[in-house]
Amino acid sequence: MKTTLGVLAVGLLVSGLMATPAAGAAGTASYPLATKTSAVEVAAFWLGNGGANLTNATPYAVQTAIDEVILSGPAAPDGKPGNIPPVLPPDGAGSAGKGPVSSGKVFFVGADGLPHWCTGTAMQSQYRNLVATAGHCAYNTQGSGAGLDKWVFIPGYSAGTAPSGLYVGKQLFTHFDFPTYGDYDGDYAFVTVYNGVTSSPAGELTDTGRLVDQVGGQGLAWNQPLDSSVDVFGFPAGVHPDGSHPQPGDTLETFSGRTSAAQAPGLKAEELTAVDSPFAGEGSLGSSWLLRYDKSRRVGYLNALTISVADTDGDLRYDKRFSPYFDGELAAVYSDAGTQWSGSIVLP
Repeated sequence: MKTTLGVLAVGLLVSGLMATPAAGAAGTASYPLATKTSAVEVAAFWLGNGGANLTNATPYAVQTAIDEVILSGPAAPDGKPGNIPPVLPPDGAGSAGKGPVSSGKVFFVGADGLPHWCTGTAMQSQYRNLVATAGHCAYNTQGSGAGLDKWVFIPGYSAGTAPSGLYVGKQLFTHFDFPTYGDYDGDYAFVTVYNGVTSSPAGELTDTGRLVDQVGGQGLAWNQPLDSSVDVFGFPAGVHPDGSHPQPGDTLETFSGRTSAAQAPGLKAEELTAVDSPFAGEGSLGSSWLLRYDKSRRVGYLNALTISVADTDGDLRYDKRFSPYFDGELAAVYSDAGTQWSGSIVLP
């Protein structure tokens, strides 16, 4: 099909695109990102002119670093531990790269009117159309009260290309307390995306199918014990406080560490997860922390994602990164998002 540019089903359903946030049974807030018609225009914005807006995008710098951190906290399970298993990527998918095939960059236009990016991850879900990232890499915290503009996900992004397609965001789901009260314990987002598209030199869009069918999808784990080993994957591109800039954000980077509890009073965040980290913050916001990661199969269980970093020992290098603790409320937001179908933006 072509046009021209111009498995889990639990929890309550959240109705289609909504103009204002709606609270679900577990406190879910939902925001529309693009209709099928506007999604074609979004794809044109990013894929047109040889992907110029993709290559000109800069790593998102909003709420990157935390100044006041308490390296302890009450983060704890609010119920029984649970998990959703991952979906393996198809044979040969992303074979030339390293790390999860499901990892990529989310692109959007910020409140400053300029293109930016964070890290995102394809997730297992009923309709195989879900992306996880930091909440403020999908919801505009700069005052619009809506999702960020022209939001897309590109798994395996490299140098302005979309090797497995570009996926336009349809609808954003996050914890109700994050946009409503500025509570960063809920700074996570699950975004449904339309089927992927690629573009010909003439501007014709071709449907590449559902996201997880193309690159697999990570599982989800919640109410897990702290002091667990995780593998972190992201595209760090920022500058440390000492001015050093060790990673340019061109390739997926990884490290391993053990989780602990933390708090960030300035973000109203009392139930955070922390991990020692050599990465800078910009670019790696939204990066996945995978529990029980299988290197041979390149899948694991998303158990946290980066929302900010901090220099906790005063050596002018960021050494910790932070995530909301994944509890039953997060699992319920994921459930609300995972029951939403999206479909194709390409006309038959």
